[in-house]
Amino acid sequence: MADPTLALRDIHMPAAPPWWPPAPGWWLLAACIAAAVAVVLALRWRRRRRLAASAARFDAALAHATTPTQTVAAMSDLLRRAARLKDPTADRLQGEDWLARLDDGDAARPFSAGPGQLLLDGAFRPDVDAHAVDALRPLARARFVAWTAPR
Repeated sequence: MADPTLALRDIHMPAAPPWWPPAPGWWLLAACIAAAVAVVLALRWRRRRRLAASAARFDAALAHATTPTQTVAAMSDLLRRAARLKDPTADRLQGEDWLARLDDGDAARPFSAGPGQLLLDGAFRPDVDAHAVDALRPLARARFVAWTAPR
């Protein structure tokens, strides 16, 4: 039999592991999350920079136009070049087909039923309303940037 004078202790659980420093798996998880966040931010920054560069190309090309007629002609040329990036045959479209391509599924149809109609004959008119050109510029710029900026 066991000696009753022995100092016996009851069964006890070991102490809980400390919260700091974390186990290596947690360090790896944190590094993976940080890397994923860095990649997403870098891709967003790169896309934003490319969009800005595309918009700057559009603005620089229009800066050389001195009259509203030249501005409309420059916008039409830029849009046709941009359309070739999406579809090699798009620059051959004429009239309403060209405006429908510029609308590109937009329910508001800003080119077919809005200020974009100026692209049909605005480059050939002797006098073009400057306000109509100013209304067309943001539409053309947005479509140019959407078509030329890489995804």
